[in-house]
Amino acid sequence: MMKRPSGGRGKELAAVAPLLNEITQDVLYDKVWERSQLSKRDRSLITITTLIALNRNQIEGHMELGIENGLTVEELGEAISHLAFYAGWPCAVNAARALMNVAQKHEGASRDD
Repeated sequence: MMKRPSGGRGKELAAVAPLLNEITQDVLYDKVWERSQLSKRDRSLITITTLIALNRNQIEGHMELGIENGLTVEELGEAISHLAFYAGWPCAVNAARALMNVAQKHEGASRDD
């Protein structure tokens, strides 16, 4: 089963939109992410690049999950550079800033181990 995003956001959202939370947990995380046709690494890359292209929130959380699923900071940086030409420069710059934050957290966590 997929490791669900951490933090209190799920509980906070469940308080105001319990059905949305239930569907997210049961369908998205327990069914879609667990299908064997794509690896979790590939699903993470697809999700991250879609969030970048659409300039959506949740990018940092998905980048962190992508790293846990086998993506590297370097690969994410390369994807961002590639997407700049297709999704637009502002989307890429926002994603690069998010990746900087994730990389700094990831480096700090590695040093603490």
